[in-house]
Amino acid sequence: MRTFGRLLGIVLPAWRWMLVSVFLGACTVAANIGLMTTAAYLIASAALHPPLGTLFVPITGVRFFGISRGVFRYGERLVTHNTTFRILARLRVWFYERLERLAPARLQGYRSGDLLSRMISDIETLEHFYVRVLAPPLVAVLILLGAFFLLRHFVGTGPAVGILLFWGGAGILVPWLVERWARKPGQQWIRRRGDLSAHLVDGIQGMPDLLAFGAHHRKAKTLDHLSRRLIADQTRLSAITGFASAAMLAATHLAVIAVLVWAIPQVARGELAGVLLPVVALLVLTSFEAVMPLPEAFQFLGKSLEAARRLFRVVDTPVPVQDPPASATPRDFSVDIQDLWFRYDPVEPWVLRGVDLHLREGERVLLMGPSGAGKTTLVALLLRFWDYERGSLRLGGHELKAYRADDVRRWIAVLDQKPYLFNTTIRENLLLARPEATQEEIEQACRVAQIHDFIQSLPEGYDTYVGEGGVRLSGGQAQRIAIARAVLRGAPIWILDEPTEGLDALTEQALLQTLEQALEGRTVLIISHRPLALRRLDRVLWMENGRLEEVPLRRRERF
Repeated sequence: MRTFGRLLGIVLPAWRWMLVSVFLGACTVAANIGLMTTAAYLIASAALHPPLGTLFVPITGVRFFGISRGVFRYGERLVTHNTTFRILARLRVWFYERLERLAPARLQGYRSGDLLSRMISDIETLEHFYVRVLAPPLVAVLILLGAFFLLRHFVGTGPAVGILLFWGGAGILVPWLVERWARKPGQQWIRRRGDLSAHLVDGIQGMPDLLAFGAHHRKAKTLDHLSRRLIADQTRLSAITGFASAAMLAATHLAVIAVLVWAIPQVARGELAGVLLPVVALLVLTSFEAVMPLPEAFQFLGKSLEAARRLFRVVDTPVPVQDPPASATPRDFSVDIQDLWFRYDPVEPWVLRGVDLHLREGERVLLMGPSGAGKTTLVALLLRFWDYERGSLRLGGHELKAYRADDVRRWIAVLDQKPYLFNTTIRENLLLARPEATQEEIEQACRVAQIHDFIQSLPEGYDTYVGEGGVRLSGGQAQRIAIARAVLRGAPIWILDEPTEGLDALTEQALLQTLEQALEGRTVLIISHRPLALRRLDRVLWMENGRLEEVPLRRRERF
């Protein structure tokens, strides 16, 4: 119930649209009932050859209900889909906003395919929460109340209560059974769909490695196994849906037979007009239109709740950093670290052990050390991906925790060894740094990064698509675009994390020459396993086992 309540709270801002949609849905079913019962009355009356004038009212009623049913159905579909899309948009924004605050620290335990499945498939599953879970019971209540009072008027309280039992069986008992039987396979279907998506993404992204090590057949078997299990769950759900449809049809026809058993003797005794007999029968028959969606609603309820739980498990993760109410203003862009200790979990060993570092504004420092020494962790702390436990980390004279995380990340540009480029144009990738940048500013940044001439040589220029992860570019070209992006951002502090790793010697030398110009006047921290041939380095530091020491000039040649 807690999950249902939280989910309801997310969609409630669209309650006005929801009410309009429920009203139009009820009007659609009511118009269909009116059409069928009025047509039955017209045909039954016409069979007695009455004066034509007495049939004008039912003839008009048939026309009215026939036209209004189409109008109400169109309006109901229009409003329902509009409401659904509003709810989906709200859900996507809500989930992304909470996901963004967790990245990257709290998302490291999730596979990219699983997160993708939650963001796309699970949220798309929730589109049924309103259309097929919330709206049908409300429409059914309105319609059945009206049908009950009409039956009571025509055939009396006893038969109306008897038909109410059939409605209850079809609208409560069958959906309850469906929900109970479909709960486990529905939850498994949601989870296995996420697992299959995660394995598919991992397989596609890791295809070169799978092929190189001959593991692609084993991956294919895993995908086949997951697919078969998913199909088995879908088969069970389809069988349950088939049972629900059969049970609903049985209840409908039994209700019609029951009302005829009650109404025919009343016609024989003169208590009910003969022309009303088909009216009563079709009233009961068409009233089940409001009940028919209820088993499916309960089935989708289980899927929706499981999809919501998967989303809530992510968004309920504690935020790794807390922003202050107001962000401080740095007096400069120096970095001062004193006795800094950090570990990722209270039960894990310390990753950083009493680190001391003073980085003056405009200084270039090379930080070296083996893998696992804590270099990347130090960068994560500078970017406020994590909060440190002990010690002091000051930026511009203020503790780093005194700044909002977004402000810190605006002042620091990070150049990774594998910069990520989105599957869009070069221009769009550059505008990520500063969306309001002009074309002239973009080109100037690319000239600094010495990539402008190459971009101009492309048929589409800056409108060239780079492919997923920049696959249409070489490693050096992708690095230069990343440098241009950092230049365009105008960040006063640069962190270069293995910027030349994986590049050949010629590309590395050309990239370092580009960096010399781009780094002019900026505070720079360079992380590398080995020395870089930059013309100016103010200091070289060595990190190992979470501890930091400065390398004296006479010892630098050993690195």
